[in-house]
Amino acid sequence: MIHLLLAIIYLAFISLGLPDSLLGAAWPAMYPEFGVPVSYAGIISMIIAAGTIGSSLQSDRLTRRLGTGKVTFFSVAMTAAALLGFSVTKSFWLLCVWAVPYGLGAGSVDASLNNYVALHYKSRHMSWLHCMWGIGATLGPYVMGYALTGGKGWNAGYRYIGFIQLVLTAILLFSLPLWKQKNAGQTESEVKEAKALTLRQIVKIPGAKEVMLCFFCYCALEQTTILWGSSYLTLYKGVAAETAASLASVFFIGITVGRALCGFLTMKLNDTQMIRLGQILIAAGVAAMLLPGPQPVSLVGLTLIGLGCAPIYPCIIHATPAHFGADRSQALIGVQMASAYVGTCLMPPLFGILANNITVALLPVYLLIVLAVMVVMHESLEKKAPVSKN
Repeated sequence: MIHLLLAIIYLAFISLGLPDSLLGAAWPAMYPEFGVPVSYAGIISMIIAAGTIGSSLQSDRLTRRLGTGKVTFFSVAMTAAALLGFSVTKSFWLLCVWAVPYGLGAGSVDASLNNYVALHYKSRHMSWLHCMWGIGATLGPYVMGYALTGGKGWNAGYRYIGFIQLVLTAILLFSLPLWKQKNAGQTESEVKEAKALTLRQIVKIPGAKEVMLCFFCYCALEQTTILWGSSYLTLYKGVAAETAASLASVFFIGITVGRALCGFLTMKLNDTQMIRLGQILIAAGVAAMLLPGPQPVSLVGLTLIGLGCAPIYPCIIHATPAHFGADRSQALIGVQMASAYVGTCLMPPLFGILANNITVALLPVYLLIVLAVMVVMHESLEKKAPVSKN
């Protein structure tokens, strides 16, 4: 039964990734139909992000009241409804309406599932589960591309993913009894009885601000690389735009393959060591991008940054119960997720302003500064909330 539940969680993580890259893949076909500027994708993205941040902050309260299984079920059902809503929408303002449950569903399930895995499974499963997310995020654009090239339109792409989410919703409904059978030291019913923490109480916990800033910096670095990697190759390194778009995929290859490999490395290294290893690889990748040289040098840099990013997100989450205790881990993971989405929303556009007004060549320097802050915050976390074993 435990293995069956783990398989369901793996499916859930693939499902989490499927919708994440749909908007970017579909938007070129969507915005002319709605008669809005191409920049309006940012409005939809911000609404989704706002909902995700809000539900992440409420994940502790929701999980204590409903349990992880029910939170996952209702969240995936909400996401499925939003995707199907997108598939039948004929106006931009309705897209904005459906973006609300889209974001609310994504945040709560992400925080709740990550905490459940951190509490009940070994670090290797966290790495492999986030590898599954990468597979889902990679498959999403292919599904959308299939719909578009087949002449079925972007609506069909959202519909296909929506139906997949509906199937998962049904599986989660029938799997609800399984979530009560797995426990690790503290049962879910005991966790429910504890009082949910407020944001003010959370930030007063030693190490909480540090882990929030660490997560903020990690996601800022990851998303800035994703958004501006191609532009850096084109505008600074002189790579053709269509070639740069394809070459930038080496980052995703690095992060997805890296997480698959990290699952094995965690059998030898603890979470703290894995995070430090990731930071070293990112630093090496940024250094490679700073070196003057031919195109392959920058590609090696992007690949190393992807490989370095691979262990950091899952290992920070997995270490949270060890740093702060199982009774407070859901609250901490919730605010970590919220911090991550804030970093995702703010830092890539900030670099865009710098690139527009100064030069896109500053990308490696920008990444290096963000990495330095992340390293300082992580080391401060280790001092303020140390653990003897991860």
